[in-house]
Amino acid sequence: MIDEFRAQFDAEVSFANGGGLRVDGFRLDIPGREISDEDLGALFVRHLGLLMVAEVRIDHKTIIEEPHKGGRGTRPAGAVEAGNPAGAAQRRLVELSHVITDGMITLPGWPAPRITDWLTREASRANYAPGVDFHVGRINMIANTGTYLDTPAHRWVDGPDLADVPLDRLADLPGLVVRVPAGTRAVDQLMLAPYDVAGRAVLLHTGWDAHFGTDRYADPDAPYLTGDGADWLVAAAATLVGIDSINIDDMTPAAAGQRPAHSALLAAGIPIVEHLTGLGDLPPEGFRFTAAPPRVAGMGTFPVRAFAIVDA
Repeated sequence: MIDEFRAQFDAEVSFANGGGLRVDGFRLDIPGREISDEDLGALFVRHLGLLMVAEVRIDHKTIIEEPHKGGRGTRPAGAVEAGNPAGAAQRRLVELSHVITDGMITLPGWPAPRITDWLTREASRANYAPGVDFHVGRINMIANTGTYLDTPAHRWVDGPDLADVPLDRLADLPGLVVRVPAGTRAVDQLMLAPYDVAGRAVLLHTGWDAHFGTDRYADPDAPYLTGDGADWLVAAAATLVGIDSINIDDMTPAAAGQRPAHSALLAAGIPIVEHLTGLGDLPPEGFRFTAAPPRVAGMGTFPVRAFAIVDA
């Protein structure tokens, strides 16, 4: 017989958009004999489906050995597949990438791309029959340009690079959008807890892409994913994580360049897409997400044409 446990506790919830909620003597199925207040708070948020939670305070917690009552979220849920049996004619495509142009700035202080001709149409005419010409361009850029994908090799020396990350981590993924309340910087475990992320591309919609190409975009106070949020996504088996901000990690001086979100996600083999745009055009779910870069050996990061296919 498998031992089953429930937690009994009081909880006080405050919301990022104002207001609060208090419960006393609440009972909730838990996955083991012990659970931290932080994990219990996240489980409580998921069980009730609460959105935009800023904080959960747990008091008077006791653990009871008692059969589970089927509480939602006690164990990670399986992936939810978004289908389209009616056919492609009822679907729409949503562009989620910034356009790469000559001289554009993605990360201030980093080199801008230079787009030039390698073979002009005029010069090519000497090689072909009359009336036939071609153009061949050249682009000189760093890998972190525009909307790009980070593979484990970007952070970890022995991690898979662009050539080794499997397509099932990059293409035709069931997608989920997490709407981040305006003015919120830190996307943490509590904000993610209501969502079933297993097997999905989890896209964090902060709205920060509105500042792309301006000085404001590089503000250290840009929205980011916290370390505990990244750990939760790993434990909950997300497939890919994206954000429409300048970095998935905190860029303030206080963060001291630690990069916990990059470290945790990429160590778990979860690719990251940064500098997304257009997430406001997506529904919360019911779409497929793709962000596949060229298959380049020896590189950990590269621009992508990120897009979604949305069911009608």
